Amino acid sequence: MTVTKLMIAGVAATLTAAPAFAGSIDAAPADPIPTPVQVVDTTGDWTGGYVGLNLGYADLEADGTSGDGNFYGLSAGYDQDLGNWVVGGGIDYDQLDIGLGGSDVENALRLKLRAGYDLGNGLVYGTAGAVRIDVEGVGDDTGFFVGAGYEHKVTEQVSLGTEVLYHKVNDFNNSGSDVEATTVAAKVNFRF
Repeated sequence: MTVTKLMIAGVAATLTAAPAFAGSIDAAPADPIPTPVQVVDTTGDWTGGYVGLNLGYADLEADGTSGDGNFYGLSAGYDQDLGNWVVGGGIDYDQLDIGLGGSDVENALRLKLRAGYDLGNGLVYGTAGAVRIDVEGVGDDTGFFVGAGYEHKVTEQVSLGTEVLYHKVNDFNNSGSDVEATTVAAKVNFRF
């Protein structure tokens, strides 16, 4: 075979193979369509009513006398979720029966407002309102309370929490004595 014939054979082979290097006659696959990023809602919905049970410890003081003990009670309220913030109102009733200077503090009734930050399944909040304390043999009187708490949803219907409150009633029932109380309570709420 001469050099010319070899060159012609090489060119022919190159031209025959060229379409294979260029790709197939089928259309190229399309680029994948990107999936939109899903935003995960990290805030729970705290809107709705609740009823609950309280169990706690109270430390009471009036004019140099003090008393302490356990208490139990009931609570009910309603919260409104505003996005990152939650506001609400409620009522608590606690049965105390704690001795204080020869008398027994029998019960406390609180009307409360609360505002807190929504952490998803958690809610950290501040609370304040009016308290009415009943002392056996002395009567009852109204004062104020302030405090803070944390509540955590175990399910959409059940939440557990803890709350610390400071109470004060000035000149209790015109006796000249101021009554102060600090309470720590564990709470379970049933939400609806």
